[in-house]
Amino acid sequence: MAEQLINTNKKIVNLFSKASDCSYVSCYCEENVWHLCKDIQERHVQEIQHCYVVFISNSSRTVPLWRQKSGRDEDKLVIWDYHVIMLYHPQPDRCLVFDLDSELPFPTYVHKYVTETFRTDHILKPDYFRYFRVITAEEFLQKFASDRRHMKRPDGTWIKPPPPYPAIGTAETTHNLDDFIQMDPGKGPGQVYNLTQFVQRFYRTSINS
Repeated sequence: MAEQLINTNKKIVNLFSKASDCSYVSCYCEENVWHLCKDIQERHVQEIQHCYVVFISNSSRTVPLWRQKSGRDEDKLVIWDYHVIMLYHPQPDRCLVFDLDSELPFPTYVHKYVTETFRTDHILKPDYFRYFRVITAEEFLQKFASDRRHMKRPDGTWIKPPPPYPAIGTAETTHNLDDFIQMDPGKGPGQVYNLTQFVQRFYRTSINS
């Protein structure tokens, strides 16, 4: 009971004053989120333990997300091969989503983000069901690496211009992005959820606490 009281009363820190202050390069969502986490680790070190990185994909690499800035229809629907967002979950009843590609406010409470961005799998064919690999921000900073090979054509030219800063690597590897994108629960870092499980983990837990 005492532990619950402490968690519930924990202050929600304003991690970023506005989205425009954050590092952002179009089509490099995993690196954008890495820099969000790195910034929190450097400026709000006590809050990094409450942050999570979420890779959204499926085996067919076709995940529909609504309210995305690059969407062209009225609902701003985009079908990504994968997407990456960050969650800040400092209290049992509070969880914020940081998505630099969303037209929703930055950040947005998870209940609004889930409702408007994911909607429901019931209207989708199975190939479009969304799955969610959830990793702590600390583990993500330690283990994630990308040499950006996925953004190069066979002739070596860029599909999209790369970020101006150096590629992200670790002492162990220069590239393991696919380990995070693939949604086999028995492989890769973190834990994989379907949409219902993800909602129960971060949304229903919040509203029922």
